Amino acid sequence: MEEKIRLAVFGQKRLSREGGIEIVVKELCTRMAQKGCDVTCYNRAGHHVSGSEYDKTIEYDGIRQKVVPTIEKKGLAAVSASFFAALYSAFGRYDVVHIHAEGPAFFCWMPKLFGKRVISTIHGLDWAREKWRGSVASKFIRGGEKNAVKYADEIIVLSKGIQKYFMDTYGRETHFIPNGVNRPEVREAKLISENFGLEKDSYILFLGRLVPEKGIRYLVEAFKNVKTDKKLVIAGGSSDTDSFMKELKDLTKGDDRILFTGFVQGAMLDELYSNAYIYTLPSDLEGMPLSLLEAMSYGNCCLVSDIPECAEVVEDKALVFQKTNVEDLQEKLQDACDHPEMVMKMKNQAADFICAKYNWDEVVDKTLALYGEKSR
Repeated sequence: MEEKIRLAVFGQKRLSREGGIEIVVKELCTRMAQKGCDVTCYNRAGHHVSGSEYDKTIEYDGIRQKVVPTIEKKGLAAVSASFFAALYSAFGRYDVVHIHAEGPAFFCWMPKLFGKRVISTIHGLDWAREKWRGSVASKFIRGGEKNAVKYADEIIVLSKGIQKYFMDTYGRETHFIPNGVNRPEVREAKLISENFGLEKDSYILFLGRLVPEKGIRYLVEAFKNVKTDKKLVIAGGSSDTDSFMKELKDLTKGDDRILFTGFVQGAMLDELYSNAYIYTLPSDLEGMPLSLLEAMSYGNCCLVSDIPECAEVVEDKALVFQKTNVEDLQEKLQDACDHPEMVMKMKNQAADFICAKYNWDEVVDKTLALYGEKSR
């Protein structure tokens, strides 16, 4: 009988819905445990994006979750948690250590030194994010990218653009394995009606972490000039970016059509996706935008910036505007509000297209193939 692969995973805050990395790790690890892997996830201590009310650890069958020491200061939480996770995975009885994101990959030499097979998934060029620009954190994250190139046995990337970047910059081969998406159950508007007064097709939805690189500033500026009675719903928690949150709230003053829901998950999240008129992702920078995959899987007409990471996902099945161009975004929003038949056409093809293109079971099989090369 084949021996179980003993797998350690770190880079996520915990198995939750707080960000793309957390969703990916949860989807991969639950499936890998079902396929017989012995999975240990090293999670950060403390509370994060969504606040202390979401801090309880959710148990998943077959996954061991361990909390590592974490220095709860901005800029130090991720570094300290990654250091200890790398240390524990280096000394633990594991065959494979899978590290998610560029910052945590800084420590990939530690498990490598102890003979582990190291896989690094680069979710995006994190050093380029606005909140880290010009900081020590940016240099550290860039160092993580370089260490992944130097020490990881295999590197997984989530977009063709980043695959090209690694080849052009480092001459390093990588594996393009994009994220998957599940086909969800579309839900009627109940909770969102009770809590926010929202009905089907009555709002434009942005859903994601409230960070500058998601383009929410342009979205608010553009929407304020759109003639419509639809609301703009901005759903998500802030991430080390409370000053940005204040800036957004100031920007929206005087327009009571704009609504902040805070962090959402579970049935509330399903309802928001299920009943949006359009979903928009106006980002300047993405790795592999999971919320975009999810929005399309619910049958949404999507409006996205023309960055390669979004364009690659949607092909010709969504509306696209020129990145950072507030006027173009405003025109596209107005056009969508004025032409429900165009929006309907996009809605009708979105779910089948995205669910056929991105499949979690395929992602797991391709990833396991990289793990398994140790024993061949």
